[in-house]
Amino acid sequence: MYDISVLTGGRAGDGINSAGLLIAHLFNQMGYQTYLYFDYPSLIKGGHNFTITRAAEQKIGAHRDQCDYLLALSQDSVDLHRHLLSDNAVILFDSGRVHGQGQGIPVEAILKAEQAPTVMGNSCIIGAFAKASGIPFDVVETVIRRQIPKVPEKNLAIARKGYEAVLEERVIPRVGTTCCPLVNGNEAIGLGLLHGGLDAYVAYPMTPTSNLLHFLAGAARDFPLTVVHPENEIAVMLMALGLSYAGKKTAVGTSGGGFCLMTEGFSLAGGAEVPIVVVMGQRTGPSTGLPTYTGQTDLRFVLHAGQGEFPRIVVAPGSSEQAYVWSSIALSLAWKCQVPAVILADKTLCEGTYSLDEKAMIVPGTGDPAKPGSSRSYRRYEMTENGISPLQFPPLRDAAIKVNSYAHDEDGITTEKADIVRLMTEKRKRKAQALKGEIDLLECVKTYGMGGARTALLCWGSTLLVCTEVARRYGFGVIQPIVLSPFPEEQLKAAVAGVRILIAVEENADGQLTLLCRQHGIAVDIHVDKLDGRPFSVEELGARLKEVS
Repeated sequence: MYDISVLTGGRAGDGINSAGLLIAHLFNQMGYQTYLYFDYPSLIKGGHNFTITRAAEQKIGAHRDQCDYLLALSQDSVDLHRHLLSDNAVILFDSGRVHGQGQGIPVEAILKAEQAPTVMGNSCIIGAFAKASGIPFDVVETVIRRQIPKVPEKNLAIARKGYEAVLEERVIPRVGTTCCPLVNGNEAIGLGLLHGGLDAYVAYPMTPTSNLLHFLAGAARDFPLTVVHPENEIAVMLMALGLSYAGKKTAVGTSGGGFCLMTEGFSLAGGAEVPIVVVMGQRTGPSTGLPTYTGQTDLRFVLHAGQGEFPRIVVAPGSSEQAYVWSSIALSLAWKCQVPAVILADKTLCEGTYSLDEKAMIVPGTGDPAKPGSSRSYRRYEMTENGISPLQFPPLRDAAIKVNSYAHDEDGITTEKADIVRLMTEKRKRKAQALKGEIDLLECVKTYGMGGARTALLCWGSTLLVCTEVARRYGFGVIQPIVLSPFPEEQLKAAVAGVRILIAVEENADGQLTLLCRQHGIAVDIHVDKLDGRPFSVEELGARLKEVS
């Protein structure tokens, strides 16, 4: 089985992320499944950036420590990553910037001859990689024309010279003819929201969800979609709630620090029963922490964010396919049940690029919101058996539609009467039960390789794919709760039945999923954590599991 990893490194401004993505597309054209991990510091300019592009014959979603190719556009790329190279690794480097063993490519001379900007150096090194790995140049041409529509001829000329500068090659065979779409997690979330009927997206750029704002802004050219970038996260949430009140299915995007500013508005959504979806991309905290690195430390935060008690949806997809499906479901259920919803992602998922399995992207139906009978008798907070009131939007002929952050009656009029406050609280409790009923109809807990497995890994979010890969090697099962609120207690208890040793794998110190499970009577035997802001590699998780099992 072929399993190839390519590390591409350079300075900010060298187009390192683009280079890694181009390599992923080369592998894609050769029939491989791919995964791209992007590592960069939180600097506006400078610093060392690198990508690891991995290709294999089976579905993957995690990087390996050992790399088979190193493409170096800076000296740091060699000095910092030498220890990751396999015994027979091929090193290709920009001979004008880098000194060391391997094959030097005169990148600067080629760019000067073509009168090209520095950023086109990645096309040169991509051409060199293609020759060194035996990938035909017609594949390079196909990829560059599709992925670099601006000045493709110049990029192709530079890639051709890089290709011709390489003397030695080894052949990476073609393993298939079918090419999968390549998407990052933000794009998958955006596509899922569009599938769910998204009308408006409001966001202030914040890593790792910034690219979702850019993606949906581009999609607005082809969809009836409003995309707005206000001045701060408080304005984001309040503008989004206004759009939702006016009948627009609306989502916002942020990270932990931005969501801190949104929590009062989030509570307003819960109390006023205005549906809203928050895409919350976790990164390393607390506070600013590591702004461009990953983590799973905000689960308890989103479960309890906002003052008071109100039902909410929290989903944590673990793959690009799940990101698509559950973003659509979250938007639909938020509107059906008139509650706020959180799509809890992280930097690894948001910015990682994956081969997409379109067969795994079937979104189950969730039904339609309740409709009012007569406009003259419309009450925004009408008491119903399931706690979900008929939904209407202004203007409504002969009726007023009032939403209210204060305690209110069925018409939305502020009140402090004890009996009405109690009735409205009980109404929200019934709505919580109705939401739980909707969730119970869905497959909220996924299992992998559980046939006879006595040891299982419990994971959530982006740790899913590294857990499933490592678990196959150990003969372990994998259990993944996707919905974390309302908590799918019955489904999870059924999944862990028969498991003797349950090992939780989380990228946080406290074991936040572990604690949540224990609250619902589900015991976790061992907790394996990751605390440095980087995702688990396949080798690292394997070694950690060997220590504890």
